[in-house]
Amino acid sequence: MIYQKTLLTVFFFAFITIYFVILADATTFTVRNNCPYVVWAATSAPGKPGGGKRLNQGETWIVTGDPGTTQARIWGRTNCNFDASGRGGCQTGDCNGVLECKSYGRAPNTLAEYSLKQYADQDFIDISVIDGFNIPMEFSSASGQCTRKIRCTGDIIAQCPAQLRMDGACNGPCPVLKTEEHCCNSGNCGPTPLSMFFKQRCPDAYSYPKDDPTSLFTCPSGTNYNVIFCP
Repeated sequence: MIYQKTLLTVFFFAFITIYFVILADATTFTVRNNCPYVVWAATSAPGKPGGGKRLNQGETWIVTGDPGTTQARIWGRTNCNFDASGRGGCQTGDCNGVLECKSYGRAPNTLAEYSLKQYADQDFIDISVIDGFNIPMEFSSASGQCTRKIRCTGDIIAQCPAQLRMDGACNGPCPVLKTEEHCCNSGNCGPTPLSMFFKQRCPDAYSYPKDDPTSLFTCPSGTNYNVIFCP
């Protein structure tokens, strides 16, 4: 019996040690709502638990990401209604009608995208409006080791082309038109007049799938970040 208790104690402390080592290595994203309206923040990554939270103006939400995470997103949803069980829906950015997202949101939505601890021990970060635009956004380093700051704050909704316009947002060309020219499923495409509409107003953001040279940025692994709605 003493041996069993000792073994359990060893396993317990080993588990606690591993837990705190993983926690110490995790990247922190401070998500802040500076908009004069409520934003329902959301996050999702393949194979990872997602999440969501209502943010009134000035409120923050802490999201963590493990080293090796890829294709992860943080975004904001607008004009949402959820019941006590977290079921409902949003006008923009909805994720299958749940408060705590388990999948990517529905276009249109402004995206903060990231992959952590990748090639050359770098994080890869970007803002994307390929799926459209619903909230102005900043994605920036919160650590002294990196000074990167990406913003997309252009007056996109008010100036949105007629074929992409919807209440409270400006949709992306691919979700609306679903053509190879705009969706680039083959991997061989260039900018279009509609993608250039977004690029002219948000020069640092992805406006079409092959927009890497002017839209994909890096910070050293271990950097923490801010995601700000209405910076």
